[in-house]
Amino acid sequence: MGKVLIIGAGGVGTVVAHKIAQLPEVFTEVMIASRTIEKCDAIVKAIGRKDIKTAKVDADNVPELVQLFNSFRPDLVVNVALPYQDLTIMEACLQTGTHYLDTANYEPKDEAKFEYSWQWALQDRFEKAGLTAILGCGFDPGVTNVYTAYAAKHHFDEIHYLDIVDANAGNHGKAFATNFNPEINIREVTQKGKYWENGKWVVTEPHEIHQPLNYPEIGPKESYVIYHEELESLVKNFPTLKRARFWMTFGQEYLTHLRVIQNIGMARIDTIMYKGVEIVPIQFLKEVLPNPGDLGENYTGWTSIGCRIKGIKDGKEKTYYVYNNCSHEAAYKETGTQAVSYTTGVPAMIGAKMFMEGKWKKPGVWNVEQLDPDPFMKDLNQYGLPWVELHDVDLEF
Repeated sequence: MGKVLIIGAGGVGTVVAHKIAQLPEVFTEVMIASRTIEKCDAIVKAIGRKDIKTAKVDADNVPELVQLFNSFRPDLVVNVALPYQDLTIMEACLQTGTHYLDTANYEPKDEAKFEYSWQWALQDRFEKAGLTAILGCGFDPGVTNVYTAYAAKHHFDEIHYLDIVDANAGNHGKAFATNFNPEINIREVTQKGKYWENGKWVVTEPHEIHQPLNYPEIGPKESYVIYHEELESLVKNFPTLKRARFWMTFGQEYLTHLRVIQNIGMARIDTIMYKGVEIVPIQFLKEVLPNPGDLGENYTGWTSIGCRIKGIKDGKEKTYYVYNNCSHEAAYKETGTQAVSYTTGVPAMIGAKMFMEGKWKKPGVWNVEQLDPDPFMKDLNQYGLPWVELHDVDLEF
């Protein structure tokens, strides 16, 4: 159906490439590009398909991206590089007439802040160019947005309360490691918490609000309210929401390491001088921490991510819980990665498939909850992330 260019060769990029390679009838030509071409070549070798092309590209460099896009002429770019690079890749798409999909919203390098405003500002340019940009098509954001849209379409007249719950009940055997890019992960979880209530944002101290929640097949896990990017688009696109929160589990050992990292200044994102060389402490830390892409081999246990929703249907109060549990071992067996990479990469492939099939193809910049959830939900079951729905259950809030 079309040519796809994957930018990024980390854990998520590995999953996207593996899953896309399984569908040659949809993705007729594939290229993987990264700053380090050796990583791309290693993925192709692991997949075992010699027809997949690789390229070296600096995703911070618009002219370099434009040159690559013009030479390969992809129908769609799947951006699984760093969130800092969303805007340069989108600009290159606009300059070359290429459609776009990503898994995480833009973050400026000099401020730990996710916000969709920069990407939403490109709505008119993408629409006028006849190009589609699909934002946040991982799991959270991504599947959680689609879950919400599916619930609104099929099970509720009005959604009033939304709690996105994300548990990693796995064990990688390391004293401290992050499940995706350490720099992005640490920036994300050390920010102040924020949630939506009664038409405004409520800001909390980091990890201030927490309670044990029960996750299916896993049991109780201490869960913390943090801010996560999908809340911004969901409260905009579902204006009946009275409250929306995001909960994530953290072990005490992880939080202790995180506190020490912050206390000694290694979470800093500003530049310091070290022996006459400018370095950013968190970027140095990233280099000495375990590579998330290498955690899969010894990772055991499960992730559990879902949406707990309360609202009104036919004049009556209703509760609904839709979730997926994903095995670290099964993810590694299929793609050589752990479940956190797998749960992000599979939805990116499905979103790309939705685009290629014309189901998610319309000019403009769209968050996934603005698109038809039904074919995406069907493909989640088919391609490795089956979901379970529970009606009229105790949501624990």
